[in-house]
Amino acid sequence: MTYRAETAVDEPDPDGGAASALTDAAARRPGHPGLSTAEVAERVSRGEVNDVPVRSSRSTPDIIRANVFTRFNAIIGILFVIMLAVAPIQDALFGFVIVANTAIGIIQELRAKKTLDSLAVIGEAKPTVRRDGVAAEIPVGEIVLGDLVELGPGDKCVVDGEVVEADGLEIDESLLTGEADPVLKRPGDQVMSGSFVVAGGGAFTATKVGREAYAAQLAEEASRFTLVHSELRSGISQILKYVTWMMVPTAIGLVISQSVVEKNDWREAVRRMVGGIVPMVPEGLVLLTSVAFAIGVIRLGRKQCLVQELPAIEGLARVDVVCLDKTGTLTEGGMDVTEVRLLGSGDSAGDGGGEGAAPDERYVGQVLGALGASDPRPNASLQAIIDAYPEPADWECTAALPFSSARKYSGATLTEPSGEASGWLLGAPDVLLPADDPALGEIEDLNTQGLRVLLLARTERELDDERVAEGVRPAALVVLEQRLRPDAADTLRYFAEQNVAAKVISGDNAVSVGAVAGKLGLPGAEHTVDARQLPADREEMATALEDGAVFGRVTPQQKRDMVGALQSRGHTVAMTGDGVNDVLALKDADIGVSMGSGSEATRAVAQIVLLNNSFSTLPSVVAEGRRVIGNIERVANLFLVKTVYSVLLALLVVCSQVSYPFLPRHLTLLSTLTIGVPAFFLALAPNKERARPNFVRRVMRYAIPAGVIAAVATFATYLVARSHYTGEGARDAETSAATLTLFLISMWVLAIVARPYTWWRIGLVLTMALGFVIVVVTPWLQDFFALKLVGTSMPWTAVGIAVAASLLLEVAWRWVGRRFPA
Repeated sequence: MTYRAETAVDEPDPDGGAASALTDAAARRPGHPGLSTAEVAERVSRGEVNDVPVRSSRSTPDIIRANVFTRFNAIIGILFVIMLAVAPIQDALFGFVIVANTAIGIIQELRAKKTLDSLAVIGEAKPTVRRDGVAAEIPVGEIVLGDLVELGPGDKCVVDGEVVEADGLEIDESLLTGEADPVLKRPGDQVMSGSFVVAGGGAFTATKVGREAYAAQLAEEASRFTLVHSELRSGISQILKYVTWMMVPTAIGLVISQSVVEKNDWREAVRRMVGGIVPMVPEGLVLLTSVAFAIGVIRLGRKQCLVQELPAIEGLARVDVVCLDKTGTLTEGGMDVTEVRLLGSGDSAGDGGGEGAAPDERYVGQVLGALGASDPRPNASLQAIIDAYPEPADWECTAALPFSSARKYSGATLTEPSGEASGWLLGAPDVLLPADDPALGEIEDLNTQGLRVLLLARTERELDDERVAEGVRPAALVVLEQRLRPDAADTLRYFAEQNVAAKVISGDNAVSVGAVAGKLGLPGAEHTVDARQLPADREEMATALEDGAVFGRVTPQQKRDMVGALQSRGHTVAMTGDGVNDVLALKDADIGVSMGSGSEATRAVAQIVLLNNSFSTLPSVVAEGRRVIGNIERVANLFLVKTVYSVLLALLVVCSQVSYPFLPRHLTLLSTLTIGVPAFFLALAPNKERARPNFVRRVMRYAIPAGVIAAVATFATYLVARSHYTGEGARDAETSAATLTLFLISMWVLAIVARPYTWWRIGLVLTMALGFVIVVVTPWLQDFFALKLVGTSMPWTAVGIAVAASLLLEVAWRWVGRRFPA
């Protein structure tokens, strides 16, 4: 088939109608060979290369600095050096714990970096560049100044340039300018990096590459893996700020009081003072959060899931509504033509018969073949037609109207071998036909079977006429069968079990979409909604969205409005999609999820990219986010209970003017057995509970009463022991009794936090208890940790106080849960 330039380009329609998408069809064919190999080499030698370093993760030095140079590491490091100078090594063990924890954090994040960097290379889009007259895909970083870059629907402009070829080229610059309406581009117009094609095709010459490109810095920053801006991490930072405020004055008071009490032994005063300050620092909380996130990234990376922004794991765990695009999400990209039904009013020329006669099957096949060949970048529906109907010989395409998701149809002006020209449209029947057309009943029956139906119709109007779709004469129905994703039903079932509402939002016919959703077992699929009937008011739209589950004939702008309406009701919304018509909604959703095979524009704005194009990966992402958030909340309780009782113990000591009951070695042992080791395992355990807001309030409401009870009970034991023991060895005996009480109470806190119990959680608690028993009964460990229970009455008194405190702790825990629900 040949192309002939006959149709002039009209001015773009200000209302965004059909006329705004029409251009000269001849511009579609390659007319510029692009740079030669020698010209490319010359530009590379001059450094005119698009060498913007796009990183998927922090650099190795940044990771090391972030994990080593922290506020609390500085505090612990100073205290560690002091203890090495004035006390035995066992009193400086807390310093080695910090070193080990920091090393673990660095190693885990470096592993996550390696995973992300490798996945970013896999998921990186490769633009099509024409050189020596041959088009080929190359990495973004190999584009040179003057390269001819080809564009099609969904492609992102990776550098700045000037349009050379255009065929209905409409570019969305909303990511840069905020203007949602696509801009029609003609030869000579400028394109900016960061914009993307929504309709038509063409090519442009790169005029600015590297850091000179308009959106280069924005693109680099947007695609960078980050550890910030998450509700969880912000909450922990807020908690640490409060802790710092409490810690500083308390530590000053402790230093003064211990200097007065131990005035004859300054070394002992320093040891006791450091013993009171060290446990105030929740040093492992931030570390465990980073480790949990890093391991989550590694786990998802093994499933070919690229997390472009780390908080996306957390965000998807908070989602309660997921909006699914049917095509490419519930169905696979490919389709098959199952049937072509001829209609009786085609009035076609040639073999089609005379006035009012139905076109024959051969003629319709030729028209479909010519329409398919008229689009250099066909969508899935048109590709199925191309596969079924080859390009006919001796047909010419003189003008083309590319498919637009806003119009729901495409078109072409075709000249037959006889020389007669005719205009044809191919698109949604319910858009091209009037509401009372009898053919719609037949189409409805096909849609209820989950089949996709396109109408082939002849138009007497020019393609640049904004009313081109009015008064068309239907020629045939093209029936397409969509391929369902084999994993879609199980994934929808998972969301239902997790109380996440699934909303299917598609541009296709509502009945057809409902039939597909029904086959997959989506609740409410039998009640479909045509989005053209949705109210424009946001509140009314939100009500309709909450009541319905399947929506068809949704325009790109409506998808965006629907996401906003759901968010206005307090929902956390995730949006999945792979087409350029999904970009606006993906950008506005709380979490955007794109398929790896989707358009470059969708991958650019999505926080999560499923590189394996498997919808079934989503439950893994949700589960990973819930595991991270739920488990960090668990371990945060352990760390903050310790901080609260440490601060309160220090205040009680300062007010009572007595020696601090513990040495650093005692609290290192307690922290390791009741917090450090258990927290590591609890932070990585499975957790399916949906994330809830108000992290700080929920954690502190438990940590404060538990910490108060632990501090008061421990100090009571210490005071009783001081009056009970006298003579040589009394100090070690007093400390041992207080340590026993604090350990038992801390073990009960651990037992509460570990709920609901599983065999390994019970085993974890019992193993930690066994560890303490081993220390108490082993002579050399008794000496190493300065722990020796003397007599029977005082140890049993310590146990009794701990039991009473644990019962009170259980009551307080339950009461707080009822009095201050999450």
